Amino acid sequence: MLKLYGGARSRASIIQWYLEELGVPYEYIQLDMQAGEHRQQGFLAINPMGKVPAIIDGELKLWESGAILLYLADKYGDTSSPEERALWAQWSLFANATLGPGVFVEANREQEMSRLMTPLEEIFGKQPFLLGDSFTVADVAVGSYLSYIPIMLQLDLSDYPNVLKYIQKMTERPAFQKTIGART
Repeated sequence: MLKLYGGARSRASIIQWYLEELGVPYEYIQLDMQAGEHRQQGFLAINPMGKVPAIIDGELKLWESGAILLYLADKYGDTSSPEERALWAQWSLFANATLGPGVFVEANREQEMSRLMTPLEEIFGKQPFLLGDSFTVADVAVGSYLSYIPIMLQLDLSDYPNVLKYIQKMTERPAFQKTIGART
């Protein structure tokens, strides 16, 4: 059975959300970060960086939330083409490398918020999900960060009603409610 390692209030909840969406059975192992369990030799053998989330799936040990999401999409999701996988990667990398730092790093927020939210507003004004009419791993990657904005930052997103509708749609998903929603 796949093992997911996480900690309280970590990105492991993003992986849990996607595992629940996929219906993949998994064992969740919560590390006590305060006690330093993520820096113990046993866990460092899984992730030498000592960060969560990380998974073990058979012989594979994998860390970094974006890489884990893409792996899960390839192995357990509805993989159709290299082009679609490239779009999944594009949005997963955008979430971790651009959206997260642009919104959640206060020094970047003033300059980046409009640059990030305006194109997302336009996309969600045309289609229900990032890649069209179907929910994909891209929506987990981007939707998780967007859903954290009202939870963690309480920023005014009223200029972006389509983004707000998208966030609501994501947070109402049963798998989201079972994972990230259960922690808020």
